[in-house]
Amino acid sequence: MKQLDICMMTTNTSRGSMNSRPMSNNRDVTYKGDSYFFTYEKTGKIKDLESNPAVCLSFEGKDGLYISVAGKAKLIRNKETFKDHWQDSLNQWFPEGPETKGVVLIHVKGAMLKYWQREKEGKISLTKK
Repeated sequence: MKQLDICMMTTNTSRGSMNSRPMSNNRDVTYKGDSYFFTYEKTGKIKDLESNPAVCLSFEGKDGLYISVAGKAKLIRNKETFKDHWQDSLNQWFPEGPETKGVVLIHVKGAMLKYWQREKEGKISLTKK
């Protein structure tokens, strides 16, 4: 998962439709189901997640690999927590680093991972039993 930086994040809108957009996890992945994404507070995705935290992340990898992660998002506004997940490459979008005004961290806790690669497919539960 660490090699799969860009995904499509799909959220549910308040009007019942779905909305997808590309997001970067900045290679901040120790994959036990947790993904982290920085964004600005005043975006449609934040509005969507505040009304419905269900989210789906779709990744495409090498050699025909496709991964879908279904889970729930939690919005983090604590600047100290930002530092734990900050990468210098983020400065291109957030010029004042973790102190940039209006930044929020989205923590997606995956519940189910499904994958496809050529003839193989499967699913992995990411929740503790």
